Amino acid sequence: MAGFVTRRRRAVLIVAVLLALLGGAVSTSLFGKLSAGGFDDPGADSGRAADVLEETFGQSPPNLALLVTAPDGVDSVASAEAGARLTEALTAEDGVRDVVSYWTTGQPQLRNADGDRALVLATIAGDETEVNERVGALADTYGGSLADGVTVEVGGYAAFQHELTEQSERDVVTGELIVFPVTLIALVVVFGGIVAALLPLAVAAATSLLGMGLLWALAEVTSLSVFAANVVTLAGLGLAIDYSLLMVNRYREELAAGRAVPEAIDATLRSAGRTIAFASLTVCIALATLILVPLPAIRSIGYAGVLTALLAAASSLIVLPALFAVLGTRVGTPRRRLPSGDGFWHRLAMVVMRRPVPIATVVTAVLLLLGAPFLGMKLGYLDERVMPSSSEARGVAEAIRAEFPTGEQDALQVVAPSGLPSPDTYAERLSSLDHVARVDTVTGSYAAGASVAPAGPLHERFAAGDAVYLSVVPEPGTVEQVRDLVGAVRAVDAPDDVLVGGTAAVAEDADRALLDILPWALGAVGLAMVVLLFLLTGSVVLPFLALVLSTLSLTATFGAMVWIFQDGHLSGLFGFTVTGTTISTVPVMLFALAFGLAMDYQVFMLARIREEYDRGASPTEAVALGLEKVGRIVTAAAVLISIVFLAFLVSDITLMKAFGVGLPLAVLIDATLIRGALLPATMRLGGTAIWWAPAWARRLHTRVGLREAADDHSPEWSAV
Repeated sequence: MAGFVTRRRRAVLIVAVLLALLGGAVSTSLFGKLSAGGFDDPGADSGRAADVLEETFGQSPPNLALLVTAPDGVDSVASAEAGARLTEALTAEDGVRDVVSYWTTGQPQLRNADGDRALVLATIAGDETEVNERVGALADTYGGSLADGVTVEVGGYAAFQHELTEQSERDVVTGELIVFPVTLIALVVVFGGIVAALLPLAVAAATSLLGMGLLWALAEVTSLSVFAANVVTLAGLGLAIDYSLLMVNRYREELAAGRAVPEAIDATLRSAGRTIAFASLTVCIALATLILVPLPAIRSIGYAGVLTALLAAASSLIVLPALFAVLGTRVGTPRRRLPSGDGFWHRLAMVVMRRPVPIATVVTAVLLLLGAPFLGMKLGYLDERVMPSSSEARGVAEAIRAEFPTGEQDALQVVAPSGLPSPDTYAERLSSLDHVARVDTVTGSYAAGASVAPAGPLHERFAAGDAVYLSVVPEPGTVEQVRDLVGAVRAVDAPDDVLVGGTAAVAEDADRALLDILPWALGAVGLAMVVLLFLLTGSVVLPFLALVLSTLSLTATFGAMVWIFQDGHLSGLFGFTVTGTTISTVPVMLFALAFGLAMDYQVFMLARIREEYDRGASPTEAVALGLEKVGRIVTAAAVLISIVFLAFLVSDITLMKAFGVGLPLAVLIDATLIRGALLPATMRLGGTAIWWAPAWARRLHTRVGLREAADDHSPEWSAV
């Protein structure tokens, strides 16, 4: 690869620029293909209930709500005429069905107690992409002021998803505008020169542009979440800068050692390049666990993450050496280093290893203390509260919950595809549950275990052939109360097989899907990491130690996240709404990203420590020398990638703020408490046993292990 890139450097760079420009060009229409939904399990009961409702009954839960405010009252002549015209116009729109309003039905639950607000509810038909496009057009048409001071605000789940998509697109642009200049300043400080500092940013830009283009192509064949774009942009920047930093540093060291440019490129790829390829594989494996999750949004983030890690590594291993070949010695050489044994990381490692037991005990206790709030984690669902208070969709949702005596939008649909022998008896039992306002079905309406309205024309829609469904309308209350109602409904004995659907049921099923897949995902990633780290180190002990240390780091991170976002201790600082729950998808995505990065740095460290051990250093000295040689540059990489991830904090979406806090926290905990203290302490306690492997494993590692044979060009195979 080094020879090819050096000989064809201009061709490589021209192709890279053209591909990046093409990726940037096609990605201009990317967000029109992305969905803000996908946080449901289509194969769960709630997903199948939605399918039956759509296919058999032609029914879908309302996803559009127009909140009409009339200062002179919704029952005034002018307001009533305006409301009727609004309802009629919305009914005539293509792709809009099941339109109901206070003025056409007279239902009191569609009017607030003060009489100055009323609702128009409707369903926008189509898939998530079609709904997203349609609701934007409808919001432009119907939002704003009507005649006689009447105003209309657009809300509902479709409007929430549309706002989420638009906000994510703005966040991507804002994040990039902030990250690039700040990162450039930090790189200049690290390298002491503008040319070397620009190289990682050039690779990062190529990675992000090409990644967005490939995401556009992937969106043609599968459903992708808007958050996948955030992952490609910011994680792409972070990983590309991370890998480029190691490559540039090693190349400058090779130049300083007196090598000519071609030999320096060759040595860089044989050492840092090989380790980067291996490290990117560990990140890919961690992120690939998200593909196992049945939720389309999480799965799409897994696709985006794997794609990003591969592109970051490929750009660093192909584009960057071509830039080295063009720039030659203008990249510069590193600052003068202190003699071996005098560096900060060497001294720190020796201090830790002189007192391994008390230091390991204290650091472990600190990590467990930070992780203690994790035990109180309560999972919640992604809803309008993740949006800023200025969000129109959020304002409509909060007004409906606070002012309207109805749970229509939160109703559960209990579907019996094969019919029910006695729907009235079943409806009575459901209506007697706590927090149920009423139950509507083909035989009438029920409340508190008794019939309150006989069957009429409005009840005919609850039957289609043999199939029957019931609408369980909850009392006005919190999101969490409605979630609790799902379990209560499912616990009631039904006379036949039924499926429970509705927004709350979708949330429950999504959480269950995550919890069910979690053990398998953790087992898969743990096994893969053990195998890969064994191939790297030749030890059967070190891989398990690395897993334990990474788990401790993530536990502390998750505990801090619960303390900050679920308990709301820093809500004023970060500007988000406290819900008392943790969005269920956050721990899963944060685990994959943070675990991958933690193992990434473990690879860089263990590779260098293993090299020193193979050269004849004692176990203690190998750790100290390894940290001395890799510590400075990996610390710089951790700080730089944290700067990139902090850009998530500019988002007004709570979900993205959680990543903006959680990912830098995980990286910095790993770079300080784990790498600076706990790893040296535990390796000192393990001594030579830390490198132990049975005879058969040693033979296997000799045959297939990852090591670079010494030659005239590159006597080392280390990370940096």
